[in-house]
Amino acid sequence: MNDPILILDDDEGIRHALSLLLLEEGYASLQASSPDQATQLLKQHTVSLLISDLNFTQDTTSAQEGLALIEQIRADDEHLPIIAITGWGSIEIAVKAMQLGANDFVQKPWENERLLTIIRTQLQLAKAHKRTQKLAVHNQLLQNELGVLSGLIAHSEPIKQVLSTLSQVAKSDVSVLLTGENGTGKSLFARYLHDLSPRKDEQLISVNMGAVSENLFESEMFGHVKGAFTDAKSHRIGRFELADEGSLFLDEIANTPYSQQAKLLRVLEERQFEKVGASKTQSVNIRLITATNANLDDAVHEGSFRKDLLYRINTVQVHIPPLRERQADILPLAQHFLRRSIDKYAAQGRVLTPQAQNALQAYHWPGNVRELAHLMERAHILAPTEQIDVTHLNLPSQQPRQSAAFTEGTEQEPLMTLAELEQKALERRMSHFQGDAVAAAHSLGLSRSTFYRRLNKTGK
Repeated sequence: MNDPILILDDDEGIRHALSLLLLEEGYASLQASSPDQATQLLKQHTVSLLISDLNFTQDTTSAQEGLALIEQIRADDEHLPIIAITGWGSIEIAVKAMQLGANDFVQKPWENERLLTIIRTQLQLAKAHKRTQKLAVHNQLLQNELGVLSGLIAHSEPIKQVLSTLSQVAKSDVSVLLTGENGTGKSLFARYLHDLSPRKDEQLISVNMGAVSENLFESEMFGHVKGAFTDAKSHRIGRFELADEGSLFLDEIANTPYSQQAKLLRVLEERQFEKVGASKTQSVNIRLITATNANLDDAVHEGSFRKDLLYRINTVQVHIPPLRERQADILPLAQHFLRRSIDKYAAQGRVLTPQAQNALQAYHWPGNVRELAHLMERAHILAPTEQIDVTHLNLPSQQPRQSAAFTEGTEQEPLMTLAELEQKALERRMSHFQGDAVAAAHSLGLSRSTFYRRLNKTGK
């Protein structure tokens, strides 16, 4: 349902007549008898349009009170449609009202059809303007967020299963949590989910929660009004409002500041929020998609993530497998990124030698699809001939896949307990990353604190 229309007139009969006319056309309304009361209602409610008299009890003919109100409202809200209506109309007053920000001018007694036509027109224009404004912000966000991932390649069974699950849940509005290592393409699968949903014609708004500072969290997520704080020189649309009627993708959800998680939970539960510096409550209708490479159960246990927020975001949880578990996708993805690099640089074609293909499939891909994309672009640039060989790939040195494993019961590796096996695995992973615990933890899909806790548990 549309936001109500505010009727401002000191004549109760006129307010009642306009309210009935609007009701017959399906419009809800609010009523105010004075500019002060109208100002209070505008602070408390989101309205779609204002129909305002210009002359009130203190001043019956000059229209100064009404004109001052229009000027005040327009200073606070650049886009609220205002229709001035008065029984003491003149060309000069009409021109002044329009100059101060009124969108149209109607004289009493009005013609119902003409007034309704003006109302419909102004509401449509306001809706179109808001959509244009949202699209402009969204396009800027897309420019900022364009990464190396594009296209969806699914030859491997693990990814086919992921797509099947997403296709099933897309028809509903349930919250979906995507898990998986960095670089697996979780944002791409969020887009896939949105494009299959009934909201596909609306916006998918993405937010990297790790890049939102705690001080600007509310402004970024909920928006702010002009003058809300020192640097608030204009109104700002928040991400929730941008995503209204569409989908909101919160990437790296585990990095949401704990102090802000209650505010995030509130808007997810009540579908309502207030902009910074505003007292009016706005409603929002979104489909929530989140993603993380962290173990949120561990984060809850450690006290860095709220349990009730976890319950709210993971109605359906979908794990995106790492590239090393998607053997059938490695070469098709490599060819896709190679073609994209050729198009990007308008260069001649390149082909992978059989040896290069084997090397790509043997590599363990700690950076997953993102690493593959960067590697193929680099190889395309560095290869001096049309053929890309192993040397041009410049793959980081790695031990063969089997060298990281060990066989129990052999002379080299005696039978060990589960705790001993875990300790040896952790030690080897730390050695592989030259003592970098953060890198070692990420390679195992663990948070740093969980990794340290397991090291301590095993006696390291």
